[in-house]
Amino acid sequence: MASSALICDTEQWKGLQAHVGEIQKTHLRHLMHDVERCKAMTAEYEGIYLDYSRQRATGETMEKLFKLAEAAKLKEKIEKMFRGDKINSTENRSVLHVALRAPRDEVINSNGVNVVPEVWGVKDKIKQFSETFRSGSWVGATGKALTNVVSVGIGGSFLGPLFVHAALQTDPEAAESAKGRQLKFLANVDPVDVARSIKDLDPETTLVVVVSKTFTTAETMLNARTLKEWIVSSLGPDAVAKHMIAVSTNLELVEKFGIDPKNAFAFWDWVGGRYSVCSAVGVLPLSLQYGFPIVQKFLEGAASIDKHFRSSSFEKNIPVLLGLLSVWNVSFLGYPARAILPYSQALEKFAPHIQQLSMESNGKGVSIDGVQLPFESGEIDFGEPGTNGQHSFYQLIHQGRVIPCDFIGVVKSQQPVYLKGEIVSNHDELMSNFFAQPDALAYGKTPEQLHSEKVPEHLIPHKTFQGNRPSLSLLLPSLSAYEIGQLLAIYEHRIAVQGFLWGINSFDQWGVELGKSLASQVRKSLHASRVEGKPVLGFNSSTTSLLTRYLAVEPSTPYNTTTLPKV
Repeated sequence: MASSALICDTEQWKGLQAHVGEIQKTHLRHLMHDVERCKAMTAEYEGIYLDYSRQRATGETMEKLFKLAEAAKLKEKIEKMFRGDKINSTENRSVLHVALRAPRDEVINSNGVNVVPEVWGVKDKIKQFSETFRSGSWVGATGKALTNVVSVGIGGSFLGPLFVHAALQTDPEAAESAKGRQLKFLANVDPVDVARSIKDLDPETTLVVVVSKTFTTAETMLNARTLKEWIVSSLGPDAVAKHMIAVSTNLELVEKFGIDPKNAFAFWDWVGGRYSVCSAVGVLPLSLQYGFPIVQKFLEGAASIDKHFRSSSFEKNIPVLLGLLSVWNVSFLGYPARAILPYSQALEKFAPHIQQLSMESNGKGVSIDGVQLPFESGEIDFGEPGTNGQHSFYQLIHQGRVIPCDFIGVVKSQQPVYLKGEIVSNHDELMSNFFAQPDALAYGKTPEQLHSEKVPEHLIPHKTFQGNRPSLSLLLPSLSAYEIGQLLAIYEHRIAVQGFLWGINSFDQWGVELGKSLASQVRKSLHASRVEGKPVLGFNSSTTSLLTRYLAVEPSTPYNTTTLPKV
Protein backbone atom coordinates (compact mmCIF):
# COMPACT_ATOMS: atom_id res chain seq x y z
CA MET A 1 0.00 0.00 0.00
CA ALA A 2 1.32 3.42 -0.97
CA SER A 3 -0.53 5.24 1.78
CA SER A 4 -3.40 4.74 4.19
CA ALA A 5 -4.31 8.46 4.37
CA LEU A 6 -8.02 9.13 3.96
CA ILE A 7 -9.57 12.34 2.68
CA CYS A 8 -11.77 12.48 5.81
CA ASP A 9 -8.63 13.04 7.91
CA THR A 10 -7.88 16.35 6.20
CA GLU A 11 -8.67 19.76 7.65
CA GLN A 12 -10.67 20.55 4.52
CA TRP A 13 -13.02 17.60 5.11
CA LYS A 14 -13.42 18.51 8.77
CA GLY A 15 -14.10 22.11 7.77
CA LEU A 16 -16.98 20.97 5.58
CA GLN A 17 -18.34 18.79 8.38
CA ALA A 18 -18.38 21.83 10.67
CA HIS A 19 -20.00 23.89 7.91
CA VAL A 20 -23.00 21.52 7.71
CA GLY A 21 -24.44 23.12 10.84
CA GLU A 22 -24.53 26.51 9.12
CA ILE A 23 -26.30 25.07 6.09
CA GLN A 24 -28.87 23.29 8.26
CA LYS A 25 -29.96 26.73 9.54
CA THR A 26 -30.83 27.88 6.01
CA HIS A 27 -33.76 27.16 3.70
CA LEU A 28 -33.66 27.24 -0.07
CA ARG A 29 -36.64 29.59 -0.22
CA HIS A 30 -34.40 32.18 1.48
CA LEU A 31 -31.18 31.27 -0.37
CA MET A 32 -33.00 31.72 -3.67
CA HIS A 33 -33.73 35.38 -2.81
CA ASP A 34 -29.99 36.12 -3.07
CA VAL A 35 -29.75 37.15 -6.74
CA GLU A 36 -25.95 37.38 -6.76
CA ARG A 37 -25.64 33.91 -5.27
CA CYS A 38 -27.96 32.50 -7.92
CA LYS A 39 -25.99 34.17 -10.73
CA ALA A 40 -22.72 32.83 -9.34
CA MET A 41 -24.03 29.27 -9.16
CA THR A 42 -24.11 28.73 -12.91
CA ALA A 43 -21.70 27.45 -15.54
CA GLU A 44 -21.89 27.27 -19.32
CA TYR A 45 -19.98 25.46 -22.04
CA GLU A 46 -20.86 25.32 -25.75
CA GLY A 47 -24.48 26.23 -25.00
CA ILE A 48 -24.88 23.68 -22.18
CA TYR A 49 -26.10 25.61 -19.15
CA LEU A 50 -25.81 24.39 -15.57
CA ASP A 51 -27.77 26.06 -12.77
CA TYR A 52 -27.00 24.65 -9.33
CA SER A 53 -28.45 27.51 -7.27
CA ARG A 54 -31.09 25.14 -5.87
CA GLN A 55 -28.45 23.09 -4.09
CA ARG A 56 -28.22 23.46 -0.32
CA ALA A 57 -24.98 25.36 -0.64
CA THR A 58 -23.62 28.89 -0.40
CA GLY A 59 -20.59 30.60 -1.86
CA GLU A 60 -18.72 29.57 1.28
CA THR A 61 -19.75 25.94 0.71
CA MET A 62 -18.34 26.02 -2.80
CA GLU A 63 -15.06 27.56 -1.64
CA LYS A 64 -14.70 24.79 0.92
CA LEU A 65 -15.45 22.16 -1.73
CA PHE A 66 -12.82 23.65 -4.04
CA LYS A 67 -10.30 23.45 -1.18
CA LEU A 68 -11.32 19.82 -0.61
CA ALA A 69 -10.61 19.19 -4.31
CA GLU A 70 -7.14 20.65 -3.81
CA ALA A 71 -6.56 18.46 -0.76
CA ALA A 72 -7.63 15.41 -2.76
CA LYS A 73 -5.23 16.45 -5.57
CA LEU A 74 -8.12 16.38 -8.01
CA LYS A 75 -6.29 18.25 -10.78
CA GLU A 76 -3.33 15.89 -10.52
CA LYS A 77 -5.60 12.82 -10.62
CA ILE A 78 -7.41 14.12 -13.71
CA GLU A 79 -4.05 14.66 -15.42
CA LYS A 80 -2.91 11.16 -14.48
CA MET A 81 -6.02 9.71 -16.13
CA PHE A 82 -5.50 11.64 -19.37
CA ARG A 83 -1.77 10.89 -19.27
CA GLY A 84 -2.38 7.14 -19.21
CA ASP A 85 -0.99 6.47 -15.73
CA LYS A 86 -2.24 3.19 -14.28
CA ILE A 87 -4.75 4.77 -11.92
CA ASN A 88 -6.77 1.52 -11.86
CA SER A 89 -4.21 0.15 -9.42
CA THR A 90 -6.00 -3.05 -8.42
CA GLU A 91 -5.91 -4.24 -12.03
CA ASN A 92 -2.70 -2.38 -12.95
CA ARG A 93 -4.37 -0.62 -15.88
CA SER A 94 -4.66 2.79 -17.44
CA VAL A 95 -8.12 4.37 -17.67
CA LEU A 96 -8.36 5.78 -21.17
CA HIS A 97 -11.93 5.91 -22.42
CA VAL A 98 -11.03 9.51 -23.35
CA ALA A 99 -8.67 8.09 -26.00
CA LEU A 100 -11.65 6.47 -27.74
CA ARG A 101 -12.91 9.87 -28.92
CA ALA A 102 -9.62 11.77 -29.13
CA PRO A 103 -8.74 13.59 -32.39
CA ARG A 104 -6.55 11.59 -34.77
CA ASP A 105 -3.49 13.75 -34.09
CA GLU A 106 -3.66 13.63 -30.28
CA VAL A 107 -1.06 11.74 -28.26
CA ILE A 108 -2.28 9.63 -25.31
CA ASN A 109 0.11 7.01 -24.01
CA SER A 110 -0.41 3.71 -22.24
CA ASN A 111 2.70 1.73 -21.31
CA GLY A 112 4.72 4.29 -23.24
CA VAL A 113 2.78 3.71 -26.49
CA ASN A 114 0.47 6.23 -28.13
CA VAL A 115 -2.88 4.40 -28.28
CA VAL A 116 -4.68 6.96 -30.47
CA PRO A 117 -3.47 5.44 -33.79
CA GLU A 118 -4.72 2.01 -32.61
CA VAL A 119 -8.11 3.50 -31.76
CA TRP A 120 -8.39 5.17 -35.14
CA GLY A 121 -7.30 1.95 -36.83
CA VAL A 122 -10.35 0.22 -35.35
CA LYS A 123 -12.62 3.18 -36.15
CA ASP A 124 -11.42 3.22 -39.76
CA LYS A 125 -12.15 -0.50 -39.97
CA ILE A 126 -15.66 0.09 -38.53
CA LYS A 127 -16.24 2.92 -40.99
CA GLN A 128 -15.25 0.74 -43.93
CA PHE A 129 -17.27 -2.26 -42.75
CA SER A 130 -20.38 -0.20 -41.94
CA GLU A 131 -20.28 1.45 -45.37
CA THR A 132 -20.00 -1.96 -47.04
CA PHE A 133 -22.83 -3.30 -44.88
CA ARG A 134 -25.16 -0.34 -45.34
CA SER A 135 -24.58 -0.14 -49.11
CA GLY A 136 -25.89 -3.69 -49.52
CA SER A 137 -22.53 -5.00 -50.73
CA TRP A 138 -22.31 -7.26 -47.68
CA VAL A 139 -24.89 -10.00 -48.27
CA GLY A 140 -26.03 -12.97 -46.26
CA ALA A 141 -25.94 -16.67 -47.03
CA THR A 142 -28.83 -16.44 -49.48
CA GLY A 143 -27.54 -13.36 -51.28
CA LYS A 144 -29.88 -10.91 -49.55
CA ALA A 145 -28.64 -7.63 -48.08
CA LEU A 146 -28.74 -7.49 -44.28
CA THR A 147 -30.88 -4.76 -42.75
CA ASN A 148 -31.31 -5.99 -39.17
CA VAL A 149 -28.66 -6.07 -36.43
CA VAL A 150 -28.83 -7.78 -33.04
CA SER A 151 -26.04 -6.74 -30.66
CA VAL A 152 -25.39 -9.38 -27.98
CA GLY A 153 -23.64 -8.19 -24.83
CA ILE A 154 -24.30 -7.46 -21.19
CA GLY A 155 -23.61 -4.69 -18.68
CA GLY A 156 -21.38 -2.07 -20.24
CA SER A 157 -21.62 -3.85 -23.57
CA PHE A 158 -25.35 -3.19 -23.57
CA LEU A 159 -26.58 -0.27 -21.46
CA GLY A 160 -24.38 2.44 -22.96
CA PRO A 161 -25.03 1.58 -26.61
CA LEU A 162 -28.75 1.15 -25.84
CA PHE A 163 -28.90 4.64 -24.29
CA VAL A 164 -27.29 6.19 -27.39
CA HIS A 165 -29.51 4.18 -29.76
CA ALA A 166 -32.67 5.25 -27.93
CA ALA A 167 -31.52 8.88 -27.99
CA LEU A 168 -30.69 8.84 -31.72
CA GLN A 169 -33.85 7.11 -32.90
CA THR A 170 -35.87 10.33 -33.03
CA ASP A 171 -33.10 12.72 -34.06
CA PRO A 172 -34.16 13.74 -37.58
CA GLU A 173 -30.72 13.35 -39.16
CA ALA A 174 -30.05 9.99 -37.50
CA ALA A 175 -33.57 8.71 -38.18
CA GLU A 176 -33.24 9.52 -41.87
CA SER A 177 -29.94 7.66 -42.01
CA ALA A 178 -31.47 4.61 -40.29
CA LYS A 179 -34.52 4.25 -42.56
CA GLY A 180 -35.35 0.63 -43.36
CA ARG A 181 -33.05 -0.72 -40.65
CA GLN A 182 -33.50 -2.23 -37.21
CA LEU A 183 -31.05 -2.42 -34.31
CA LYS A 184 -31.90 -4.57 -31.30
CA PHE A 185 -29.96 -5.44 -28.17
CA LEU A 186 -29.88 -8.78 -26.37
CA ALA A 187 -28.44 -8.82 -22.85
CA ASN A 188 -30.46 -10.94 -20.44
CA VAL A 189 -29.79 -14.68 -20.58
CA ASP A 190 -33.52 -15.16 -19.92
CA PRO A 191 -34.92 -16.86 -23.06
CA VAL A 192 -37.77 -14.36 -22.97
CA ASP A 193 -35.26 -11.63 -23.87
CA VAL A 194 -33.91 -13.80 -26.68
CA ALA A 195 -37.41 -14.31 -28.03
CA ARG A 196 -38.13 -10.59 -27.95
CA SER A 197 -34.87 -9.68 -29.65
CA ILE A 198 -35.50 -11.93 -32.66
CA LYS A 199 -39.27 -11.35 -32.86
CA ASP A 200 -40.27 -10.44 -36.43
CA LEU A 201 -36.67 -10.84 -37.64
CA ASP A 202 -35.62 -13.13 -40.47
CA PRO A 203 -32.20 -14.85 -40.14
CA GLU A 204 -31.73 -14.22 -43.88
CA THR A 205 -31.52 -10.46 -43.32
CA THR A 206 -30.01 -10.34 -39.82
CA LEU A 207 -26.46 -9.73 -38.64
CA VAL A 208 -25.52 -10.67 -35.06
CA VAL A 209 -22.75 -8.74 -33.29
CA VAL A 210 -21.31 -10.68 -30.34
CA VAL A 211 -19.69 -8.31 -27.83
CA SER A 212 -17.37 -9.96 -25.32
CA LYS A 213 -13.80 -8.92 -24.64
CA THR A 214 -12.68 -12.44 -23.65
CA PHE A 215 -15.40 -14.32 -25.55
CA THR A 216 -16.05 -16.23 -22.32
CA THR A 217 -18.76 -14.13 -20.58
CA ALA A 218 -21.24 -16.85 -19.57
CA GLU A 219 -24.52 -15.04 -20.30
CA THR A 220 -23.31 -13.41 -23.52
CA MET A 221 -21.86 -16.59 -24.96
CA LEU A 222 -24.97 -18.66 -24.18
CA ASN A 223 -27.07 -16.02 -25.93
CA ALA A 224 -24.57 -16.01 -28.82
CA ARG A 225 -24.82 -19.80 -29.15
CA THR A 226 -28.62 -19.53 -29.09
CA LEU A 227 -28.62 -17.01 -31.94
CA LYS A 228 -26.03 -19.08 -33.78
CA GLU A 229 -28.41 -22.04 -33.60
CA TRP A 230 -31.23 -19.76 -34.82
CA ILE A 231 -29.14 -18.89 -37.89
CA VAL A 232 -27.78 -22.40 -38.51
CA SER A 233 -31.18 -24.10 -38.19
CA SER A 234 -32.53 -21.83 -40.90
CA LEU A 235 -29.55 -21.22 -43.19
CA GLY A 236 -27.01 -23.97 -42.47
CA PRO A 237 -23.63 -23.95 -40.64
CA ASP A 238 -21.77 -22.01 -43.34
CA ALA A 239 -24.05 -18.99 -42.78
CA VAL A 240 -22.35 -18.09 -39.49
CA ALA A 241 -19.43 -16.42 -41.28
CA LYS A 242 -21.82 -14.07 -43.08
CA HIS A 243 -24.33 -13.47 -40.31
CA MET A 244 -22.17 -13.12 -37.19
CA ILE A 245 -19.32 -10.74 -36.33
CA ALA A 246 -17.54 -9.99 -33.06
CA VAL A 247 -16.21 -7.27 -30.82
CA SER A 248 -13.46 -9.05 -28.89
CA THR A 249 -9.75 -9.36 -28.27
CA ASN A 250 -9.74 -13.17 -28.14
CA LEU A 251 -9.39 -14.01 -31.84
CA GLU A 252 -8.72 -17.68 -31.10
CA LEU A 253 -12.12 -18.19 -29.46
CA VAL A 254 -13.80 -15.97 -32.06
CA GLU A 255 -12.53 -18.28 -34.81
CA LYS A 256 -13.40 -21.40 -32.83
CA PHE A 257 -16.96 -20.07 -32.52
CA GLY A 258 -17.20 -19.88 -36.31
CA ILE A 259 -16.69 -16.16 -36.86
CA ASP A 260 -14.01 -15.04 -39.29
CA PRO A 261 -11.31 -13.25 -37.20
CA LYS A 262 -11.15 -10.63 -39.97
CA ASN A 263 -14.65 -9.65 -38.86
CA ALA A 264 -13.62 -9.12 -35.23
CA PHE A 265 -13.18 -5.58 -33.92
CA ALA A 266 -10.79 -4.92 -31.06
CA PHE A 267 -10.91 -2.96 -27.85
CA TRP A 268 -8.46 -2.75 -24.97
CA ASP A 269 -8.03 -3.58 -21.30
CA TRP A 270 -7.74 0.15 -20.51
CA VAL A 271 -11.43 0.49 -21.41
CA GLY A 272 -13.75 -0.51 -18.58
CA GLY A 273 -16.97 -2.16 -19.73
CA ARG A 274 -19.25 0.61 -18.48
CA TYR A 275 -17.00 3.19 -20.16
CA SER A 276 -16.88 1.32 -23.48
CA VAL A 277 -19.76 2.84 -25.45
CA CYS A 278 -17.24 4.99 -27.39
CA SER A 279 -15.24 1.86 -28.37
CA ALA A 280 -16.22 -0.74 -30.96
CA VAL A 281 -18.71 -2.01 -28.33
CA GLY A 282 -21.01 0.90 -29.17
CA VAL A 283 -19.52 2.43 -32.29
CA LEU A 284 -19.88 -0.74 -34.39
CA PRO A 285 -23.61 -1.52 -33.89
CA LEU A 286 -24.51 2.18 -33.88
CA SER A 287 -22.59 2.75 -37.13
CA LEU A 288 -24.35 -0.20 -38.76
CA GLN A 289 -27.67 1.42 -37.86
CA TYR A 290 -26.98 5.13 -38.34
CA GLY A 291 -23.79 5.33 -40.39
CA PHE A 292 -20.32 6.17 -39.13
CA PRO A 293 -20.60 9.96 -39.76
CA ILE A 294 -23.47 10.23 -37.23
CA VAL A 295 -21.53 8.22 -34.66
CA GLN A 296 -18.42 10.32 -35.23
CA LYS A 297 -20.44 13.41 -34.26
CA PHE A 298 -21.38 11.63 -31.04
CA LEU A 299 -17.69 10.93 -30.37
CA GLU A 300 -16.77 14.54 -31.12
CA GLY A 301 -19.35 15.72 -28.58
CA ALA A 302 -17.79 13.52 -25.91
CA ALA A 303 -14.32 14.77 -26.88
CA SER A 304 -15.44 18.39 -26.45
CA ILE A 305 -16.35 17.67 -22.81
CA ASP A 306 -13.06 15.82 -22.31
CA LYS A 307 -11.28 19.03 -23.30
CA HIS A 308 -13.53 21.16 -21.06
CA PHE A 309 -13.04 18.79 -18.11
CA ARG A 310 -9.27 18.72 -18.46
CA SER A 311 -8.66 22.43 -19.05
CA SER A 312 -11.41 24.52 -17.43
CA SER A 313 -11.07 26.03 -13.96
CA PHE A 314 -12.99 24.13 -11.32
CA GLU A 315 -15.26 27.13 -10.75
CA LYS A 316 -16.68 26.81 -14.28
CA ASN A 317 -16.03 23.11 -14.93
CA ILE A 318 -19.39 21.38 -15.31
CA PRO A 319 -18.32 17.78 -14.48
CA VAL A 320 -16.21 18.98 -11.55
CA LEU A 321 -19.04 21.08 -10.13
CA LEU A 322 -21.47 18.19 -10.44
CA GLY A 323 -19.00 15.80 -8.79
CA LEU A 324 -18.27 18.16 -5.90
CA LEU A 325 -21.96 18.71 -5.25
CA SER A 326 -22.63 14.97 -5.24
CA VAL A 327 -19.89 14.45 -2.64
CA TRP A 328 -21.41 17.28 -0.57
CA ASN A 329 -24.89 15.72 -0.76
CA VAL A 330 -23.79 12.15 -0.03
CA SER A 331 -20.98 12.44 2.49
CA PHE A 332 -21.92 15.63 4.35
CA LEU A 333 -25.68 16.15 4.05
CA GLY A 334 -26.33 12.41 4.20
CA TYR A 335 -28.52 12.00 1.12
CA PRO A 336 -27.93 8.45 -0.19
CA ALA A 337 -29.73 8.70 -3.54
CA ARG A 338 -29.97 10.82 -6.66
CA ALA A 339 -32.82 11.06 -9.17
CA ILE A 340 -31.90 11.57 -12.83
CA LEU A 341 -34.85 13.26 -14.52
CA PRO A 342 -34.44 13.94 -18.25
CA TYR A 343 -37.29 15.96 -19.74
CA SER A 344 -36.92 14.21 -23.08
CA GLN A 345 -38.29 10.79 -23.94
CA ALA A 346 -35.27 10.32 -26.19
CA LEU A 347 -33.22 10.00 -22.97
CA GLU A 348 -35.39 7.18 -21.59
CA LYS A 349 -32.37 4.85 -21.30
CA PHE A 350 -30.02 7.48 -19.84
CA ALA A 351 -30.85 6.83 -16.17
CA PRO A 352 -30.33 3.04 -16.45
CA HIS A 353 -26.94 3.61 -18.06
CA ILE A 354 -25.86 6.14 -15.43
CA GLN A 355 -27.19 3.83 -12.73
CA GLN A 356 -24.65 1.22 -13.83
CA LEU A 357 -21.90 3.73 -14.54
CA SER A 358 -22.23 5.35 -11.12
CA MET A 359 -23.08 2.44 -8.85
CA GLU A 360 -20.58 0.01 -10.35
CA SER A 361 -17.86 2.66 -10.32
CA ASN A 362 -18.35 4.17 -6.88
CA GLY A 363 -20.13 1.44 -4.96
CA LYS A 364 -17.02 0.80 -2.87
CA GLY A 365 -16.41 0.47 0.87
CA VAL A 366 -12.62 0.75 0.89
CA SER A 367 -10.12 3.33 -0.34
CA ILE A 368 -7.88 2.73 -3.32
CA ASP A 369 -5.26 1.63 -0.76
CA GLY A 370 -7.63 -0.96 0.73
CA VAL A 371 -8.54 0.99 3.88
CA GLN A 372 -12.12 0.74 5.17
CA LEU A 373 -13.97 4.02 4.60
CA PRO A 374 -15.43 5.60 7.75
CA PHE A 375 -17.82 7.70 5.65
CA GLU A 376 -20.52 7.08 3.04
CA SER A 377 -19.54 7.01 -0.63
CA GLY A 378 -21.47 6.16 -3.78
CA GLU A 379 -25.12 6.93 -4.33
CA ILE A 380 -28.27 5.12 -5.38
CA ASP A 381 -29.23 6.33 -8.87
CA PHE A 382 -32.62 5.99 -10.49
CA GLY A 383 -34.86 7.98 -12.80
CA GLU A 384 -37.50 8.23 -15.48
CA PRO A 385 -38.12 10.74 -18.26
CA GLY A 386 -40.13 13.89 -17.68
CA THR A 387 -43.76 13.78 -16.77
CA ASN A 388 -43.70 9.96 -16.57
CA GLY A 389 -41.63 10.24 -13.40
CA GLN A 390 -43.93 12.94 -12.03
CA HIS A 391 -46.79 10.46 -12.06
CA SER A 392 -44.64 7.75 -10.53
CA PHE A 393 -42.18 8.60 -7.74
CA TYR A 394 -42.30 12.40 -7.40
CA GLN A 395 -44.70 12.02 -4.45
CA LEU A 396 -41.82 10.63 -2.41
CA ILE A 397 -39.42 13.29 -3.71
CA HIS A 398 -41.77 16.11 -2.70
CA GLN A 399 -43.10 14.86 0.63
CA GLY A 400 -41.08 11.79 1.61
CA ARG A 401 -37.33 11.25 1.71
CA VAL A 402 -35.04 14.03 0.52
CA ILE A 403 -33.49 12.97 -2.78
CA PRO A 404 -31.32 15.44 -4.73
CA CYS A 405 -32.52 15.66 -8.33
CA ASP A 406 -30.82 16.23 -11.67
CA PHE A 407 -33.26 17.93 -14.05
CA ILE A 408 -32.08 17.62 -17.67
CA GLY A 409 -33.89 19.70 -20.28
CA VAL A 410 -33.54 20.41 -23.99
CA VAL A 411 -34.25 23.81 -25.57
CA LYS A 412 -35.08 22.47 -29.03
CA SER A 413 -37.12 19.28 -29.30
CA GLN A 414 -36.09 16.51 -31.67
CA GLN A 415 -39.74 16.27 -32.77
CA PRO A 416 -41.47 19.69 -32.48
CA VAL A 417 -45.28 19.54 -32.47
CA TYR A 418 -47.73 22.42 -32.16
CA LEU A 419 -51.48 21.89 -32.33
CA LYS A 420 -53.52 24.83 -33.57
CA GLY A 421 -55.57 26.35 -30.78
CA GLU A 422 -53.43 24.96 -27.96
CA ILE A 423 -51.97 27.44 -25.46
CA VAL A 424 -48.46 26.03 -25.84
CA SER A 425 -46.65 23.50 -28.01
CA ASN A 426 -46.18 19.94 -26.78
CA HIS A 427 -42.53 20.65 -25.99
CA ASP A 428 -43.41 23.84 -24.10
CA GLU A 429 -45.89 21.86 -22.03
CA LEU A 430 -43.14 19.37 -21.17
CA MET A 431 -40.64 22.11 -20.37
CA SER A 432 -43.15 23.97 -18.21
CA ASN A 433 -42.76 21.06 -15.82
CA PHE A 434 -38.97 21.10 -16.17
CA PHE A 435 -38.90 24.72 -14.96
CA ALA A 436 -41.60 24.33 -12.28
CA GLN A 437 -40.52 21.17 -10.48
CA PRO A 438 -37.15 22.46 -9.14
CA ASP A 439 -38.87 25.50 -7.61
CA ALA A 440 -41.59 23.33 -6.09
CA LEU A 441 -38.90 21.19 -4.46
CA ALA A 442 -36.92 24.21 -3.27
CA TYR A 443 -39.71 26.43 -1.96
CA GLY A 444 -42.37 23.93 -0.89
CA LYS A 445 -45.65 25.22 0.52
CA THR A 446 -46.15 26.38 4.10
CA PRO A 447 -49.13 25.91 6.42
CA GLU A 448 -49.51 29.72 6.39
CA GLN A 449 -49.96 29.71 2.62
CA LEU A 450 -52.51 26.93 2.88
CA HIS A 451 -54.44 28.81 5.57
CA SER A 452 -54.56 31.88 3.31
CA GLU A 453 -55.99 29.67 0.55
CA LYS A 454 -58.77 28.53 2.92
CA VAL A 455 -57.63 24.90 2.86
CA PRO A 456 -59.61 22.89 5.47
CA GLU A 457 -57.64 22.49 8.69
CA HIS A 458 -57.59 18.69 8.60
CA LEU A 459 -55.94 18.74 5.13
CA ILE A 460 -53.19 21.22 5.94
CA PRO A 461 -50.67 18.59 7.19
CA HIS A 462 -51.29 16.56 4.05
CA LYS A 463 -50.89 19.51 1.68
CA THR A 464 -47.83 21.03 3.37
CA PHE A 465 -44.58 20.76 1.41
CA GLN A 466 -41.45 21.27 3.50
CA GLY A 467 -39.36 22.30 0.48
CA ASN A 468 -35.61 22.76 0.98
CA ARG A 469 -35.04 19.81 -1.36
CA PRO A 470 -31.94 20.24 -3.52
CA SER A 471 -31.81 19.93 -7.28
CA LEU A 472 -29.81 21.17 -10.23
CA SER A 473 -30.83 21.99 -13.78
CA LEU A 474 -28.85 21.07 -16.87
CA LEU A 475 -30.19 22.67 -20.05
CA LEU A 476 -28.95 21.43 -23.45
CA PRO A 477 -29.45 23.49 -26.63
CA SER A 478 -30.66 20.44 -28.58
CA LEU A 479 -30.27 16.67 -28.62
CA SER A 480 -28.27 15.81 -31.71
CA ALA A 481 -25.60 13.12 -31.77
CA TYR A 482 -23.07 15.76 -30.65
CA GLU A 483 -25.02 16.77 -27.52
CA ILE A 484 -25.72 13.11 -26.68
CA GLY A 485 -21.96 12.57 -26.62
CA GLN A 486 -21.50 15.64 -24.43
CA LEU A 487 -24.11 14.48 -21.94
CA LEU A 488 -22.49 11.05 -21.67
CA ALA A 489 -19.02 12.51 -21.03
CA ILE A 490 -20.32 15.00 -18.44
CA TYR A 491 -21.64 12.15 -16.33
CA GLU A 492 -18.62 9.89 -16.91
CA HIS A 493 -16.32 12.61 -15.60
CA ARG A 494 -18.67 13.60 -12.78
CA ILE A 495 -18.47 10.03 -11.48
CA ALA A 496 -14.67 10.05 -11.79
CA VAL A 497 -14.52 13.31 -9.78
CA GLN A 498 -16.54 11.73 -6.98
CA GLY A 499 -14.22 8.74 -6.86
CA PHE A 500 -11.11 10.93 -6.97
CA LEU A 501 -12.38 12.95 -4.00
CA TRP A 502 -13.45 9.93 -1.96
CA GLY A 503 -10.09 8.29 -2.69
CA ILE A 504 -11.61 5.11 -4.13
CA ASN A 505 -10.95 3.20 -7.35
CA SER A 506 -13.86 4.02 -9.66
CA PHE A 507 -12.53 1.77 -12.41
CA ASP A 508 -12.59 -1.78 -11.03
CA GLN A 509 -15.68 -3.83 -10.16
CA TRP A 510 -14.74 -6.72 -7.91
CA GLY A 511 -18.23 -6.60 -6.39
CA VAL A 512 -19.73 -8.40 -9.39
CA GLU A 513 -17.36 -11.38 -9.13
CA LEU A 514 -18.65 -13.20 -6.02
CA GLY A 515 -22.14 -13.76 -7.40
CA LYS A 516 -20.64 -15.02 -10.66
CA SER A 517 -18.48 -17.61 -8.90
CA LEU A 518 -21.38 -18.86 -6.79
CA ALA A 519 -23.58 -19.08 -9.89
CA SER A 520 -20.93 -21.30 -11.46
CA GLN A 521 -21.32 -23.78 -8.59
CA VAL A 522 -25.10 -23.77 -8.99
CA ARG A 523 -24.74 -24.26 -12.75
CA LYS A 524 -22.68 -27.42 -12.20
CA SER A 525 -25.19 -28.77 -9.69
CA LEU A 526 -28.13 -28.12 -12.04
CA HIS A 527 -26.33 -29.96 -14.83
CA ALA A 528 -25.50 -32.92 -12.59
CA SER A 529 -29.11 -33.16 -11.39
CA ARG A 530 -30.72 -32.74 -14.82
CA VAL A 531 -28.41 -35.04 -16.77
CA GLU A 532 -27.12 -37.56 -14.22
CA GLY A 533 -29.92 -37.52 -11.66
CA LYS A 534 -27.59 -36.56 -8.81
CA PRO A 535 -28.98 -35.01 -5.62
CA VAL A 536 -28.33 -31.39 -4.71
CA LEU A 537 -25.21 -31.25 -2.52
CA GLY A 538 -22.83 -28.63 -1.15
CA PHE A 539 -25.26 -25.79 -0.37
CA ASN A 540 -26.86 -24.45 2.79
CA SER A 541 -30.29 -25.80 3.72
CA SER A 542 -32.16 -22.80 2.31
CA THR A 543 -30.49 -22.95 -1.11
CA THR A 544 -30.76 -26.76 -1.16
CA SER A 545 -34.50 -26.50 -0.52
CA LEU A 546 -34.97 -23.91 -3.26
CA LEU A 547 -32.95 -25.92 -5.79
CA THR A 548 -34.80 -29.13 -4.93
CA ARG A 549 -38.14 -27.40 -5.41
CA TYR A 550 -36.97 -25.95 -8.74
CA LEU A 551 -35.71 -29.33 -9.99
CA ALA A 552 -38.88 -31.16 -8.92
CA VAL A 553 -40.74 -29.70 -11.90
CA GLU A 554 -39.78 -31.28 -15.20
CA PRO A 555 -38.63 -28.83 -17.92
CA SER A 556 -41.31 -28.11 -20.52
CA THR A 557 -38.98 -29.54 -23.21
CA PRO A 558 -36.52 -32.45 -23.01
CA TYR A 559 -33.16 -31.38 -21.62
CA ASN A 560 -31.15 -33.14 -24.36
CA THR A 561 -32.85 -31.47 -27.33
CA THR A 562 -32.39 -28.09 -28.99
CA THR A 563 -35.27 -25.65 -28.76
CA LEU A 564 -35.34 -22.00 -29.72
CA PRO A 565 -37.36 -19.25 -28.04
CA LYS A 566 -40.67 -18.34 -29.65
CA VAL A 567 -43.02 -15.38 -29.27
